[in-house]
Amino acid sequence: MRILLVEDDPMIAEAVNAALADESHVVQHVTNGRSALGQIAANDYQLVLLDLGLPGLDGMTVLRTMRAEKRDTPVIILTARDALEDRLQGLDAGADDYLVKPFHMSELLARMRAVMRRRNGAADNVITNGVITLFEDTKSAEMAGRKITLTKREYSLLAALLARPGAILSRRALEDRIYAAGEEPESNAVEYLIHSLRKKLSADAIRNVRGLGWMVASRDDAAKS
Repeated sequence: MRILLVEDDPMIAEAVNAALADESHVVQHVTNGRSALGQIAANDYQLVLLDLGLPGLDGMTVLRTMRAEKRDTPVIILTARDALEDRLQGLDAGADDYLVKPFHMSELLARMRAVMRRRNGAADNVITNGVITLFEDTKSAEMAGRKITLTKREYSLLAALLARPGAILSRRALEDRIYAAGEEPESNAVEYLIHSLRKKLSADAIRNVRGLGWMVASRDDAAKS
């Protein structure tokens, strides 16, 4: 997933960033509310991790602004405010979950999985188009009964395609999912990863739409094949 981390504590941000990177997520980190709203307006994130006690524009204002602008990106609040009233206020403002500091990274990861399952209507930590199945817990795939081991970037790219089966994703969109903010995309990295995935899955698992990008079959198309 591509995740926006909004946290002004450098130690917490570093720990969260490292834990998410280990799970093959691409993280962009900002330290204040105004920067958060700017990034949310300019980019497509699958999840926002939002501190409340931010300098300037606080996290609650960021959350309310997002929802007022009809941005439905899932939000998990990360905060030291543990009063019941604060938790209820955050959830009523549109947060999907609320995690009180200090927390274990394993709990954060579990809550992220739960939020995404609820949003995706899935009972398990899997993404599938009916032909290719991706397992979040093991960062592996399955196709035609074969279990397939993936690298971190192969997993991130395939997850981006399977999140929108039937939709064409451009090179830029895929680079955004496999590179963190500030990282310079390597030349032909997307083509290399797709070539590698086709070798592991099948030659027609990922389709190139010339001049536009790449896609995997929609559920309806996959069912016909």
